[in-house]
Amino acid sequence: MNREHDASRRSLLKGGAITAAVVASTPFLGTLEAFAARNARGRGAGLVRSSYGPLRPTKDLSTGLELLQLPDGFQYKSFSWTGDLMENGQPVPTSHDGMGVIEVRRGQHGPEIVLVRNHEASTGPLIDATGVYDDVTLSNGQRPAGGTTNLYVSRDIMQPVRTLPSLGGTRTNCAGGVTPWGTWLSCEETTADYSSVGGRAHGYVFEVTADPALTTGEPIIQMGRFAHEAVAVDPRNSYVYLTEDARNRAGYYRYIPTDASQQPGSLAVGGILQAARVRNLASADLLAPKQGDSYQLEWVEVPNPNLEPQPEGSGPFAQARRAGGLSMSRGEGIWYSEGKLYIVDTSAGTDSQGRAGYGNGAVWAHDLANDRLTCIFASTDAEIANNPDNITVSPRGGVLLCEDGGGVQDTYGFGERLLGLTTAGEAYIFAKNNVVFDDVQAAAAGKNVSGGDYRSREFCGACFDPTGHFLFVNIQTPGITFAIWGPWARGSL
Repeated sequence: MNREHDASRRSLLKGGAITAAVVASTPFLGTLEAFAARNARGRGAGLVRSSYGPLRPTKDLSTGLELLQLPDGFQYKSFSWTGDLMENGQPVPTSHDGMGVIEVRRGQHGPEIVLVRNHEASTGPLIDATGVYDDVTLSNGQRPAGGTTNLYVSRDIMQPVRTLPSLGGTRTNCAGGVTPWGTWLSCEETTADYSSVGGRAHGYVFEVTADPALTTGEPIIQMGRFAHEAVAVDPRNSYVYLTEDARNRAGYYRYIPTDASQQPGSLAVGGILQAARVRNLASADLLAPKQGDSYQLEWVEVPNPNLEPQPEGSGPFAQARRAGGLSMSRGEGIWYSEGKLYIVDTSAGTDSQGRAGYGNGAVWAHDLANDRLTCIFASTDAEIANNPDNITVSPRGGVLLCEDGGGVQDTYGFGERLLGLTTAGEAYIFAKNNVVFDDVQAAAAGKNVSGGDYRSREFCGACFDPTGHFLFVNIQTPGITFAIWGPWARGSL
């Protein structure tokens, strides 16, 4: 995730923004008319009480540290920290980020969940995977340090978790998305170019398989070269929808593959990249939406997806803009569920100076049945939602957001949060980052990370296993992955 934020807005937290209400436990995935009606009545998004109940510091079953605040009845286990050893003997890389469940299979201790996790590192040690894209060594001795690791988690959750490297030689692997055929699409959020020093250009999407030995490390060039954030695949036709994280120069794209066989490698055969345009509103800037705003989309082709960056933005964005393509502020997470895509614009809105595209964030729903884009949530205050980033939808239809705004003060203290959304388009706090420990505690827990106060560090990579029993999520720094479980039926997740 791009960590650029407007610091001045965080000094304007308002305690009066909290609305006393109770979260409905009905599934989120209903019609979108309710959001439009809510907007027409002049009601904005609010922060409401969670039906899961208040939070409390909760001990990690692995380390005994109180790393998270959770509702009563929920438990969690941490694993695969930065610095832990992978099965190949290399330390787990830094900067845990986007993540997804791509397979459930038979393991040594029963059913085993296969997770793929991004690492949003730029330069440093190379991830020693079979599939390596760019193994250049720079003049300072650094190498492209991003990529992915695969995690193999037994449903008998207290069993050891295996970690294997699966993609190396990439940079700034931020988010991505799962495919219907059981692979992960990992996205580079950069357009760095090392070709002049013997390396390769970056800014691409890579496919990662459950067996790391089958990951090629080759980019899907036709998906475009830009600061990719996340992807979501429509299982009906294999169309891939992509977001871009570039301040107020962020397009919204779709890739139509030539080969729709839904097999590993099929997307790399080739395809057409298109960009969204608002009908009857050329070059629309959707930088400060209000809840209920709705637009009809149409699509324009991007002739050269691999065009180098231009003065007006990435190569694909510049081409799309000339054809009337829309711009978001900073497109981030995107998730497919039941014919709709849920998209986060992390800095939609306005700041204290009235600048559009420097706000607290918004969530859009794209109805694929009619290509209608509707704003279902817009934060008007950092305490309501503090720059949400990654997004997921539970098997029960509940929407969950990961915050990436540098931390917020609320009734549970300071820190980043996991936020649920109600069917009325209001946010509630499900969990809070409580990662504070010293060097002695880290060593006692067997961890090779420095002690510190990490409560301002982002949640990312939230995803559920197919049964909805486990929520997996990362805290990017110091680099920790969690499995959370508990009485989900008590609320909407």
